[in-house]
Amino acid sequence: MIENQSKIRVMDEKLASQVAAGEVVESPASIVKELIENSIDAGSSNIDIIVERGGKALVKVIDDGDGMTRDDAVLSIERHATSKLSNKYDLNNISTYGFRGEALPSIASVSDFKLTSTHKENDIGTEIILKGGKLIGVNECGTKRGTQVEVRSLFHNIPARKKFLKSDSVEFSKIEKIVLTAAISTPNIAYSFHHGKRLVIKIGKSNCLENRIHELFGSEFSEQLLNLEQSNDKEIRISGFVSRPGIKFNQRKQQYLFVNG
Repeated sequence: MIENQSKIRVMDEKLASQVAAGEVVESPASIVKELIENSIDAGSSNIDIIVERGGKALVKVIDDGDGMTRDDAVLSIERHATSKLSNKYDLNNISTYGFRGEALPSIASVSDFKLTSTHKENDIGTEIILKGGKLIGVNECGTKRGTQVEVRSLFHNIPARKKFLKSDSVEFSKIEKIVLTAAISTPNIAYSFHHGKRLVIKIGKSNCLENRIHELFGSEFSEQLLNLEQSNDKEIRISGFVSRPGIKFNQRKQQYLFVNG
């Protein structure tokens, strides 16, 4: 008699994290997006982004937000750990970018990962180091308020994913689009963006969207735009800037759309 052996197996935690990472981490640009959104949710006034080789060698995001306590920093690298939800009813009142608790553990599972954070009410910070999702150490450190996440050697432990990354220039262009999008949607935050030693973007805080557009794209571009705003009695409001009649821009990459932004 031959016993039927189950073909279905429960994945170990490391493999499950690497598989889940495919939903969150598609490229260096997706890492930059997740980390910037975390920084915005943390109430940051300044966000610095540093990448090397289109983000394949390094992605580093530094902010001056609220920071995390040691306990929260350790929990942040656990799957489905989030500060945004406490029960199912909170799903109806989400006002933050992130809430699933998947970004950091997913990123850490496919890279050499270091998180450093100091809570706004603490003098001592926490440093957490992982390699390919494996926890290497949790240490105290002296850093200023805020959080710094450093991601190196993306997909070094998943060669099949690594080979699908594009050239450095293509990956850089995708990251630049992410940074520009974030900067437009949050004019109250100052940004800097370095690719290697080259400073790509550096802008201070702006008091309105119009000034932010002027700072990012220049006066020649911003002077060709019209400010439009429309609302109705159903609490729907549409606002933004469009090109003046007769003015055409050749590339769609200069179109930015935000919903509930």
